[in-house]
Amino acid sequence: MAVLTRLRRLFTAGAPTASVEIAADRVTGLTLGREPGRDVTAVVTEALPDGSLTPTANATNIADRTAVGEAVSRVLKQLPGTPSRVALVVPDSAAKVSLMTFEQIPARAADLDQLVRWQARKTAPFRVEDAQVVYSPGLPTEDGGRELVVSLMRRDIVEEYEAVCASGGGHAGVVDLASFSVVNAVLAGGGAHEDDWLLVHVAHGYSTIAIVRRGRLILFRNRPAEGDGSLADLVHQTTMYYEDRLQGAGFGRVFLAVSAANTAPEDAAILRRSLEPRLGTAVEAIDLGVLGANGPGTGGVRPDLMAAPLGLLLRERLETERGA
Repeated sequence: MAVLTRLRRLFTAGAPTASVEIAADRVTGLTLGREPGRDVTAVVTEALPDGSLTPTANATNIADRTAVGEAVSRVLKQLPGTPSRVALVVPDSAAKVSLMTFEQIPARAADLDQLVRWQARKTAPFRVEDAQVVYSPGLPTEDGGRELVVSLMRRDIVEEYEAVCASGGGHAGVVDLASFSVVNAVLAGGGAHEDDWLLVHVAHGYSTIAIVRRGRLILFRNRPAEGDGSLADLVHQTTMYYEDRLQGAGFGRVFLAVSAANTAPEDAAILRRSLEPRLGTAVEAIDLGVLGANGPGTGGVRPDLMAAPLGLLLRERLETERGA
């Protein structure tokens, strides 16, 4: 399940049992039971004032730290035990994600890190020296090389999110991107199989398209909500690129997650139906029932708002069980 690399991990004693997602329009907290299993014990979401947070890769993200910190505090106080150690989910558009291909992967970790940073300098919108740079294995190439999924986030922006989380009473032991975490929720729920599959994630202020093949990310596109063309156009263009450049044979499944808090289920259903003609296949809503996300502790919170914080927690739990 843990196919995508986190942005930061501190040394912690076991996986956290709570996670917090700080999005542009809301703060959502979620807890899992301590016993083996995946049941969600509580979910709380608090709206943020308009303009208090604008996720971007190359500028200050949090305009109103007091408002965001207070929202984090209210969320944590409503979760069982008022957790202080949490996994933290941040918006995709606060980082830059690239897929890089290397003919050879150096044996030494330090050499690989230097190679990735050198390659990242060519496209990064900021100084790589000022960034948190992490990567995870993608698929091997036909000529014996390897693709890497590389995430870059300005270190001061990572610290912005960590600091505002701390001001609300939460220590962020691990930080990761929203769509990476949604992908892990899909994988944890049994959405992975031999066929390629597509995730369309619509958040407040941006949308992301991800394609997964054999448990590995092969495409990741993020764009602001005010970008040129409609989401359906972007999905269609991505599908054409997938077929022409990625040897795509069609999607086994397509998922739509709409995590903008003010989107009604009816609007999400309309969006889902608008994408189906462009894709030529059914578009599924995120179903977290198999992950214990339908219990009384969820308080009726929509599954799409739970997917990212749940996916990150489940990944951390699995990695802890494996001794990662």
